[in-house]
Amino acid sequence: MKAAFLTGHGGNEVVAVGERPLPARAAGEVRVRLHAATLNRVDLYMRDSGAGITHRIPQIMGVDGAGVIDELDAGDPVLQPGQRVLLYPGVACGRCEFCLRGDDVLCTRYQILGEQRDGTFAQHIAVPARSLLPLPSDWSFAEGAALGVNHLTAWRMLVTQAQLRPWETVLIFGIGGGVSLAGLQIAKALGARVIVTSRHAGKLERARALGADHVIDASREDIAKAALAATGGRGVDVAFDNVGETVWSHALKSLVRGGRLVLCGATSGDQPGADLRRLFIRQLKVLGSTMGTVAELHQLLAFCQRHGVRPVIEQTFALDEVHAALARLESGLQFGKIALTIDGGPAP
Repeated sequence: MKAAFLTGHGGNEVVAVGERPLPARAAGEVRVRLHAATLNRVDLYMRDSGAGITHRIPQIMGVDGAGVIDELDAGDPVLQPGQRVLLYPGVACGRCEFCLRGDDVLCTRYQILGEQRDGTFAQHIAVPARSLLPLPSDWSFAEGAALGVNHLTAWRMLVTQAQLRPWETVLIFGIGGGVSLAGLQIAKALGARVIVTSRHAGKLERARALGADHVIDASREDIAKAALAATGGRGVDVAFDNVGETVWSHALKSLVRGGRLVLCGATSGDQPGADLRRLFIRQLKVLGSTMGTVAELHQLLAFCQRHGVRPVIEQTFALDEVHAALARLESGLQFGKIALTIDGGPAP
């Protein structure tokens, strides 16, 4: 089968497009003919170093995906051949204390597609049956693929961790990326007021069109002062951060007393000044979050269908154009998800 895979680390030259073996399907697993995947920041990280992530080379890239069921165990009570599905991107052991309490994303042996396991930039993949959800009939494969990482991450951040309420205000940093856009869509559907930041005026205007209540141009405004001004000096209830070090201080200074900072990434660095006095005097809460559980993905999908929330797909590339797709993601200029279309290949 055709796939985009890593042959090493250190730049685009280590990403190859070529033939890889068809994945073997174990009992309880389903083989899916993939039709779309989307790019995530971790794809760049895996290409450039992959440090700290246990993996092997060659490694098929890609975390999320959607396609059509090709092969599964006979008598499956839920799934059937030819069914359109989207993928949950993690595989848990099902036996550790975290899995047993239903928080499989904290599994001690958790594996993520495209990291510890072969991923979705391929014509076929084999995953546990519980990792598949029916793809809504009016959604594209790219939209379905996009739900599994960015929207799931934003859902856990806002709903599970921060427990955002309809009367609250959330500040979202770096609007335009997949997680930030998902956060905007979900927060607005929950009824919250949303303030967004960006250094690009065009992204801010597009965010307004998607429902942002207030925008802050980080290239010329002090974010914390602007956030306080937009809330009448009170501060925001929730700061939503997938940027890290460069916005940490702004996030803490923007929060109301007792507010919550929820973060899922550190693309700008992971060693900010702690500002401990502000944390304990204002009794702020800092909540870490990564991806989400299978149950949360089911909740998210139902929520999206009920509220008409659909991922924003900015640009689509063919699998053979994976280098151009990675370059677009690396530029930071995108507004929405970058998708790969995959033809699914011949029947095995």
